[in-house]
Amino acid sequence: MKRCHGERRRSGVSPRPFRERRRVVPEWLDLMAVIVGALAGVLVAAERDLDLVGFIGMCLICALGGGLIRDVIMQVGDVYVLNSVWPILVSVITALLGFTFPHAVRHFPNLYEWVDMFSVALFVVAGVSKAVAYGLHAPAVLLMGTLTGVGGGMLRDVVLGEIPQVFRRSNLYALCAVAGSFCFLWCSRTLRLEDTVSVVATVATVVLLRRISLRYDIKSPTGIGLEDKVIDVRNQLRKRKDKRNRP
Repeated sequence: MKRCHGERRRSGVSPRPFRERRRVVPEWLDLMAVIVGALAGVLVAAERDLDLVGFIGMCLICALGGGLIRDVIMQVGDVYVLNSVWPILVSVITALLGFTFPHAVRHFPNLYEWVDMFSVALFVVAGVSKAVAYGLHAPAVLLMGTLTGVGGGMLRDVVLGEIPQVFRRSNLYALCAVAGSFCFLWCSRTLRLEDTVSVVATVATVVLLRRISLRYDIKSPTGIGLEDKVIDVRNQLRKRKDKRNRP
């Protein structure tokens, strides 16, 4: 046992599990992210008239997909989906309620936009907080926050046979998640603010940027296409060189 403990210490792997570390955000906030994500799954399933299995599947994917991707990539601590009974249970209950009362959510035409915005924001907090708790470097923190924020929606689109929204030209979907991850990291490590302030600032950043992009139809750019300009500059340089070389 002593030899094994020494080898783990020399390898740089901490023997303490994640539950013994200081949680950056409370557990109820992670559960709130799951609830909002499951509600987004209900809206997607209701829009496409899926059956009961479809409702449950959409809720599980939207509510647990981002966190599952984060935990698989990080490979430290526990897997949140498997460590607590509440995420799966809450997702299934939300799916059953949405399947039983599908018309209740259709009375609010802009509900999906707001649910999607808050879902991405809360999952960004859930992803970046775990990365900060484990002391990952800044680029890894940004990656974990972004993947957790858009991971559920990405898996949802793949299951539905669509190009993931994160890869399509959209209203700053993934860029809002990146901005929120940077905001949490900056508030937490640079400004040394309290965890509650960092969480509120992150959620506000994601929701505000997303809402502005939808309000003014600001979309992420596609291919810039500088090939023609590069060719023109190269031709001009060749012409100048030929003029200089003439006797």
